Amino acid sequence: MQDFPDMKCSANVRSTRIAGLGHYVPERRIENSVLEQDLGLSNGWIARRTGIKARRWAGPDQALTDIALEAASSALARAQDAGEVGLVLLATSTPDHLLPPSAPLLAHRLGLTCGAIDLTGACSGFVYALLFADGFVRTTGQSVLIVAANILSRRINRADTTSAVLFADAAGAMLLAPSSREGAGLLGSSVMSDGSLYDMIAIKAGGTRNPDLSMVEPEDRVIRIKDGKVVFEKAVKTMTLCSAQALERAGIQASQIDHFIPHQANARIFDLVAENLKLDPSRTLRSIEEFGNSSAATIPLTLSLAAQDGKLADGQFLLMSAVGAGFTGGAAVFRTSDQ
Repeated sequence: MQDFPDMKCSANVRSTRIAGLGHYVPERRIENSVLEQDLGLSNGWIARRTGIKARRWAGPDQALTDIALEAASSALARAQDAGEVGLVLLATSTPDHLLPPSAPLLAHRLGLTCGAIDLTGACSGFVYALLFADGFVRTTGQSVLIVAANILSRRINRADTTSAVLFADAAGAMLLAPSSREGAGLLGSSVMSDGSLYDMIAIKAGGTRNPDLSMVEPEDRVIRIKDGKVVFEKAVKTMTLCSAQALERAGIQASQIDHFIPHQANARIFDLVAENLKLDPSRTLRSIEEFGNSSAATIPLTLSLAAQDGKLADGQFLLMSAVGAGFTGGAAVFRTSDQ
């Protein structure tokens, strides 16, 4: 067998770090009382079942790339010594158009000409983007701008209690950069899927199976949750299992986790996950009460809010976990570093 010639790697990246975080939420704030009145629900019904008290909905003139731009610009402005951005990953379920992808437009509006691609991982999109970004940074030495953004208010049936009370609009961004520290960045991860539950959360129209919107029922043009109980139970199971595997692969005990950042789907879901993992409830970072469920955007939004409040520090262990339509889920253990 012929030996490969010696080659020098252009990157010498030991690990990764969060160089900057940013977020954006629209100004329009919708309180539960408005939806409870519209849906004929009793006062407090939504908060008791979801943990949500309010959510933000985008204005009629705002597009997906508009809110993504705000969050991305904020993350870049806060970043220090991040070097060259080599890739933009946009995790979204509500792109500006079916074609082309929205990420190249976002990159252009940021003044970037690097690689740019959309990821459609539903609520798990940010976790998957983080895994891809970590590998890119380590192999190229360039930074990756991860943006998760959704305008879900335009994809809900406002007469349906299973979706109208949950979903929100927001964007969160993270600039992942090279780190010179051993043992920082992504320490362990776990991803899984279960396509047998493919249609539990779906927008059935608009794809190649049902491309003609005039030929489908109105409810097939918006998010439909087929069985809320099945979704709830599967979410708890998947997030628990992925989190446990990620911790094991990282060689970290749950007691060592400084912050648990779950996808903010439903407070009852992630509280049960924390209980299953024997995590101190005080370690869970929450944004669901004020900002609802913006799918993939919830984890970077929650992280950005925590950084804004001074809760993130050098050397902390973070556990991120999510589950979304498909079903697809994942978790990641990440150690912060300031260099």
